[in-house]
Amino acid sequence: MKKVWLTCLCCLYAGWLFAQQTRVYSPERLAKIKAEPATHSKAVRSLLSQADKALKSTPPSVMEKTMIPASGDKHDYMSMGPYWWPDPNKEDGLPYIRKDGERNPELDKLDRNKLGRMAKAVTTLGLGYYFSDNEKYAHKAVDFLNVWFLDPDTRMNPNLIYGQTIPGRNNGLGRGEGVIDTYAFVEMLDAVELLKNSRAWTPEVEAGMQSWFAAFVEWLTTHPVAIQEKQAKNNHGLAYDVQVARYALFTGKEELARSIVAEFPETRLFKQIEPDGKQPLELARTTALGYTVFNLTHMLDMASIARSLGMDIYHATSEDGRSMTAAIGFLIPYLGKPQSAFPYQQIKEWDEKQNEGCWVLRRAAKYDPAAGYSQIAATYDKTSPSSRSWLLYDID
Repeated sequence: MKKVWLTCLCCLYAGWLFAQQTRVYSPERLAKIKAEPATHSKAVRSLLSQADKALKSTPPSVMEKTMIPASGDKHDYMSMGPYWWPDPNKEDGLPYIRKDGERNPELDKLDRNKLGRMAKAVTTLGLGYYFSDNEKYAHKAVDFLNVWFLDPDTRMNPNLIYGQTIPGRNNGLGRGEGVIDTYAFVEMLDAVELLKNSRAWTPEVEAGMQSWFAAFVEWLTTHPVAIQEKQAKNNHGLAYDVQVARYALFTGKEELARSIVAEFPETRLFKQIEPDGKQPLELARTTALGYTVFNLTHMLDMASIARSLGMDIYHATSEDGRSMTAAIGFLIPYLGKPQSAFPYQQIKEWDEKQNEGCWVLRRAAKYDPAAGYSQIAATYDKTSPSSRSWLLYDID
């Protein structure tokens, strides 16, 4: 009995400690697993194994790209629209043409994949530090952050002016769509928050990260390229709101975050979800199930951010029934079904997106425990016991 009481006390203390820090990850879930790691030992071991691999990797930099953005400054982030390819009917391939759902391997020449690797490494190392209390993971995570955000010789400028460029179009400038390239920072910042108790997290690192993200929030809320993304009517506009709210909270701009969260149901949910739960702009894609799940994941990220502020947007419902619950209800009948049962296109990754859909249900279960979402997910989910998802989200 005494051991159980002490375990519960540990969970409560750790949950309190991180409740105002992690915004997407469940602080209660993190604390519970840290107090009782044996409950998901395979996932913990896998995470630490991945963290060990990250220890041996070299932090990437925007300075490594061979192409130079139109500004002439390699510190400016540059990427290419993922679904744009050389025109086979043109000798020089220009201007590029769109093949929705087919990723061009030329992306590796620029910064997007490097950014993804950096954010994933920081996330893995931050979680590795949290679950192990081993300072080596924290120091390596800070090495990655220093190279990407802080070192004057290697840092990324806090803008996405050249994000998702299309060769042969727009004079080399980027597009609003490029803003979604940094969505990985949303999850990464939760891991960064977990580093703040480490010796590696110095006042200089704190000040530098705060300064970088404050400048990024300024760019996101004022620059014409970023405003294009804010005005997007599909998953891009919704993901823009999640990013700005998360970065605002990281930099102490809580009033800005609260205003975005408060407006989110009207500005995003009710405009993107039909009363029957369909998301028409996502269903129009060649990977319709994938984009439906993708956008629901972003919605749940915002619901988690709102929850950390004591706000509830998960249950927001329009007069004609538009809501996250409706969107989840649309998804459920296709879980566990063959692709032939889905009346829209999904040209790849059917099984993978099925599993991701099950995690949408698991995450939603904490807002609506009586809906039976966890049971439905358990019926169809094939997620490996070694997946870190078991460590991060409320599913009990």
